Amino acid sequence: MNAILKHTLRFALGSALLAIPAFAMPQSQDPPQQDPSKAPPSQQAPQPQAQQPATAAEQPVQQKDTVNPRNTKEDVEAIGDRKVSCKMNWFSIEKEIGLGKGLAQEVERSSKLIDDPVVTEYVNRVGQNLVRNSDAKVPFTIKVIDSDEVNAFALPGGFFYVNSGLILRAQEESELAGVMAHEISHVTARHGTCQATKGELMQLASIPAMIFIPYTWAGYAMYQGLNLAIPLTFLKFSRDAEREADFLGIQYMYKAGYDPNSYVTFFERIQADEKRRPGTIPKAFSTHPPTPERIGNTQKEIARILPARQEYIVTTSEFDTVKARLRNIMFSRKATDAKDKPTLRSKTEQSKKQPTGNDPNSTSDDDRPTLKRRPDSQP
Repeated sequence: MNAILKHTLRFALGSALLAIPAFAMPQSQDPPQQDPSKAPPSQQAPQPQAQQPATAAEQPVQQKDTVNPRNTKEDVEAIGDRKVSCKMNWFSIEKEIGLGKGLAQEVERSSKLIDDPVVTEYVNRVGQNLVRNSDAKVPFTIKVIDSDEVNAFALPGGFFYVNSGLILRAQEESELAGVMAHEISHVTARHGTCQATKGELMQLASIPAMIFIPYTWAGYAMYQGLNLAIPLTFLKFSRDAEREADFLGIQYMYKAGYDPNSYVTFFERIQADEKRRPGTIPKAFSTHPPTPERIGNTQKEIARILPARQEYIVTTSEFDTVKARLRNIMFSRKATDAKDKPTLRSKTEQSKKQPTGNDPNSTSDDDRPTLKRRPDSQP
């Protein structure tokens, strides 16, 4: 039983630490155009004007005034009264909360949290507003981690962590809300424990095959092959989970009043950062599906299932105030860390600080013993 619990914890932690995906620039929705310079003279178009129209990726997705959802999962008016989790899950809600609590304790033992009351209260308030407009069946505990990495992750049972680097990188409150809504979706869909259940099922399914495998080198190779199939299956499931979190996340931020297009624009800007400075995106996101595909799907869903609104929440003055406060906190922390670090001095610098004079307690180099020739020694 302990082995099964340990295995479950490992898979649940791996699946729960899902956050911002591996970002990439979205592919244009426009059809390819022929190069005018290669066209025949009779077909060449006139030279374009200096001012170019904005591309499709830079413009908000056009939404319809009325939409026709095909099921409750597409109906934003049914949020809170629908079931969005997987069909098979061996974990009860109580066990899932207990699992998440244990994992959260491990996270907080190895991380430094931001304890500023203004910052933590604001981030918690934004998150709880999204939770109230979601399908969540568990209470959420939201905290801020002191880390420059642009990241956020949610554990089973509603234990949610936002890196300070993510808050500082977001330019508007709606961008921060979009990433938080995505993480809340992982919890509402119970992706962590659903994936852990699937892992246990695969382990059980492999037992009959192992019974009939002969104890030879060939049999051992077959057994290894069975084990190697598990990570590939979890990789595929994680990609499906990311797509579903995108789908639910834009609904939750829309329901809370935020502009869902901010979810797309934030991805695009982060990818631009990655191109300029490789290594900006954490390696943990390399297993997520290609962002151009996800961006395209998200834009289609915004147009298909979210009715147009006259106004959206884009940002607030409080967001700018909290962001500036957090920036000062991070700057002060870095300055303190640099001051407390040990420094190296050259031997010349050290000798200048040694006491001098006739002090018997002096430890200068002049007090060291020296070798002298005896007067009666022969040359």
